[in-house]
Amino acid sequence: MFGRVLTSVLWGMIADRYGRKPVMIFGIIVVVVFNTLFGLSTSFWMAVTTRFLLGSLNGALGPIRAYASEVSRPEHQALALSLVSVAWGIGLIIGPAIGGFLAMPAEKYPDLISKDSLFGRFPYLLPCLCISMFGLIVCVVCFWLPETLHRNHENNSGDDSYEALEASSNVYTTKEDLQGNEKSHSASKKSLLKNWPLMSSIIVYCIFSLNDMAYAEIFSLWAVSPRKLGGLSFSTDDVGVVLAISGVGLFTFQTLLYPRVERLLGPIMVSRITAVLTIPVQQSFPFIAMLSGISLSIVLNCASILKNLFSVCIVTGLFVLQNRAVDQDQRGAANGIAMTGVSLFKAFGPAMGGVLFSWSQKRQDSSFLPGSQMVFFILNVITVIGLITTYEPFLVVRAH
Repeated sequence: MFGRVLTSVLWGMIADRYGRKPVMIFGIIVVVVFNTLFGLSTSFWMAVTTRFLLGSLNGALGPIRAYASEVSRPEHQALALSLVSVAWGIGLIIGPAIGGFLAMPAEKYPDLISKDSLFGRFPYLLPCLCISMFGLIVCVVCFWLPETLHRNHENNSGDDSYEALEASSNVYTTKEDLQGNEKSHSASKKSLLKNWPLMSSIIVYCIFSLNDMAYAEIFSLWAVSPRKLGGLSFSTDDVGVVLAISGVGLFTFQTLLYPRVERLLGPIMVSRITAVLTIPVQQSFPFIAMLSGISLSIVLNCASILKNLFSVCIVTGLFVLQNRAVDQDQRGAANGIAMTGVSLFKAFGPAMGGVLFSWSQKRQDSSFLPGSQMVFFILNVITVIGLITTYEPFLVVRAH
């Protein structure tokens, strides 16, 4: 995350100048290389270094959001950005699930993998290698994607063909056009930080991202903690199953229902409603630990699906606002600024979640919100703060 903080704006500016596609392809190649090296780490500092380089050299996420908003018509932008959100959300869910199933395979599957094998000597290589292989496939597919930079929506609104999309990237054909574009491009970067519709949506996004990252850390710790401490006594495999089921539910809702709901209510109202609904869901987790058997499985999976679904709905609405707050030639840098801010909060979120959970475990006998009830209450406080900031005068929507 800290590597991403240092370079996200730079990668966004590169995407605005040279195109979304080169930055996306380079970022995926970085994931393939450094994710594999992370699995081959032989020391703590090697692991930290590979993760830092992966974050700093991979600036694909901001341009991907810009690409999604540009490749689709205005009425389909919510669907396009919801697919980006659901892909990110599923990654956050399925990634830990893959790690839970495949990490330390020599210990979990001794009949298949020996301790003297490659995966036995590098216990985290197998999940990293699986993700890298998937990334390699995605990288190859990306070469067939059309470039969207400088696409003229007004002129091409009636032609959505691949050829029209590629041809539109060459809209600046004369030297005078290029020089004029350079001047406006330079001036626009200076105004981004003064663009309050953009900056306010980024700040709200950062607040909810802090909640999401802290929740992800707290949920896993809470699920594997002992029953006597208010947890579920789950194994990492059990946690992986819950997260995998959540991913399926998330994908189904975001692809089939979210775009219709967004068109009906608008991105801000969807974010507000789901933020309100998040509060009782988050506070229910300590009480879910009182259940057992099939009732525990059903209620826990429903709560996990709802929590992740609400989180992605919130950030999808904010993605829509961010990309509508700027013109096309600013979109890469704008998403880079968003990634810089949110990466800071996401880097802090897991550490904060771990500290809060550790503290909550020491107050099991407290009369006010004992044990894990307090940590989920604090998550709700953050949610309420985020909800308040979705209202004027804090959050401002760009006039069209």
